Amino acid sequence: MVKSTRHAKYELYYHIVFVPKCRRSHLTGKTKERLETIFAEICEDKGLELAESEVMPDHVHLFIGSPPKNAPSLIVNWVKGISARKYNQRYDDRVKWTRSYYVGTAGSASKGAVERYIAEQEGDGG
Repeated sequence: MVKSTRHAKYELYYHIVFVPKCRRSHLTGKTKERLETIFAEICEDKGLELAESEVMPDHVHLFIGSPPKNAPSLIVNWVKGISARKYNQRYDDRVKWTRSYYVGTAGSASKGAVERYIAEQEGDGG
């Protein structure tokens, strides 16, 4: 869906993938649920659209819509930095992310394909 600001019409979506330190397979159960909640909070606070998310045992897929004023690297920094800080303040078990990440762009033509791919990751196990 095309959105607009005062000066622009846009349809920008980013497929973001990142992993925990040492790629440990511990993003399951309550940790997974807590992270999904925190990612939704961050997107709401920052005015982003969390179109799709999937927390896998050893990596995270997020599909985020954003106005053009936000650089993809800024969005990744928000999601990774704020989520680790919030999680570690709220819970005793710790979450740390690697510094690396993948980000790809998707417009209206491929938005559905990326959403389906992320949704299918749950049954695939990674």
